[in-house]
Amino acid sequence: MYVDSHCHLNDPSLRHQMGAIREAMAQAQVDRALIVSTTLEEFDEVHALALQYDNFWATVGLHPDPDTDDAREATLPELVALGSLPRVLAVGETGLDYYRLEGRSIADMEWQRDRFRTHIRAARQLGKPLVIHTRSASDDTLAILREEGEDGSTGAAGGVFHCFTETEAVARAALELGFYISFSGIVTFKNAQHLRDVARWVPADRLLIETDSPYLAPVPYRGKVNTPAWVPFVAQQLAEVREESVEHIAEVTSANFDRLFRPRA
Repeated sequence: MYVDSHCHLNDPSLRHQMGAIREAMAQAQVDRALIVSTTLEEFDEVHALALQYDNFWATVGLHPDPDTDDAREATLPELVALGSLPRVLAVGETGLDYYRLEGRSIADMEWQRDRFRTHIRAARQLGKPLVIHTRSASDDTLAILREEGEDGSTGAAGGVFHCFTETEAVARAALELGFYISFSGIVTFKNAQHLRDVARWVPADRLLIETDSPYLAPVPYRGKVNTPAWVPFVAQQLAEVREESVEHIAEVTSANFDRLFRPRA
């Protein structure tokens, strides 16, 4: 019934609990999940889960600001090669993150912008969508997508702005470029009224839901280790703000997942 369009089940807090996680998913009617890569070093773990379970899929990519300082850079040929493997549906997560500049200027982050362009070009070569992460960098994220031809036209990769936390203006710009908008447990937080306002009007055919687990557990589990079984709480919040049934949210977000990522058995 539900699809978790973005999670990190290879995380150390989750990967040794796969039996319990999958049982909880089944009980919550969460039928499928996309496991998202953040470094090349972890890709084999991510891909192995997608190969092992027929309702999991994988992505390939290098996060703009990975938690490790020694992540290997992603080259265009390597992204294309890994992105061509079975059960790899998308390129990312990729994008820009200026949140932790740590004494650097935005001008100093050219390496991040170059990395983003490489991912966009790989996605276009593969004909697969992008999973976009943007934090404190929305203007540059949108500008680079436009410069690389990501305008929704033929040949564009398209994709999703995952774990959306930006403004209404950014959401409208992303939609104009042909992207989807995905909401996480953040939309349930008390201080996230601005996100609920955005979620109210995003077109139904561009809407996705996710957990970003193990992070960002929704209310009433905020602060706990998140799992895909809790994505229905995101759907319920969207149903409330949009004045629709949760069954409708489940139906449209699952259909949107199929349309964007084109999963195959």
